[in-house]
Amino acid sequence: MKKIKLFCFPYAGGSAAAYNKWRQYLDKHIELRSVELAGRGRRIYDPLYRSIEEAVEDVYHMIAPELAKEPYAFFGHSMGGLIAYELAYKIRNNNLPEPVHIFFSGRGAPNVPDEDEEIWHTLPDDEFKEKILELGGTPKEFFEHPELIEVLLPMLRTDFRIAETYRHNGEVKPLDYDITVFVGKEEEVSAEQMHGWREHTKKVCTIHYFAGEHFFIHEETEQLVKIINNTLRACI
Repeated sequence: MKKIKLFCFPYAGGSAAAYNKWRQYLDKHIELRSVELAGRGRRIYDPLYRSIEEAVEDVYHMIAPELAKEPYAFFGHSMGGLIAYELAYKIRNNNLPEPVHIFFSGRGAPNVPDEDEEIWHTLPDDEFKEKILELGGTPKEFFEHPELIEVLLPMLRTDFRIAETYRHNGEVKPLDYDITVFVGKEEEVSAEQMHGWREHTKKVCTIHYFAGEHFFIHEETEQLVKIINNTLRACI
């Protein structure tokens, strides 16, 4: 059986390490390629992005040389889902081999506006930290160490800014391959936002609901990766 590469893009404030746990569950024919964004992990000293477009440009140049070597797929959670979405069209526009599948997680369709969206990136530090802790995904201990706050807070605020200020151009050009959508049952994402993903493919859009809130991917890892394994086995 052929190998397939799975590029994973992290959520706001996340690093490539967010997907380390997946290695123990992934099929042996799937190679995990967890992408490190600027300003975190081993790229901690790289300048933070000013927009999703800048993030996509950076990631594109990072992975483009690998795309013709073997089949590949994308997984993106939250902000990572936006990166995966915009990256798919950049790859298409540059006539490179396209992914065999994309998994969008914890994010509604980009062309369906969230009428109740809260804007967090402009909040004062204390309120912003409180919101981040309520959302989950960031251990509260991180905010108890000044040296960590000095690095983490600007990164989080920047990530939320580029995600919250992203605007879809309104033009939907369906992709030519199946997509899968993951969402937590207790997330603040409407049915309209989730089903809006169906407009973004000419093929099949499958939606899976998991117990939990926005960071269900950490609590439901084994079941989520099982779906990824089954889906990608059918692609190779």
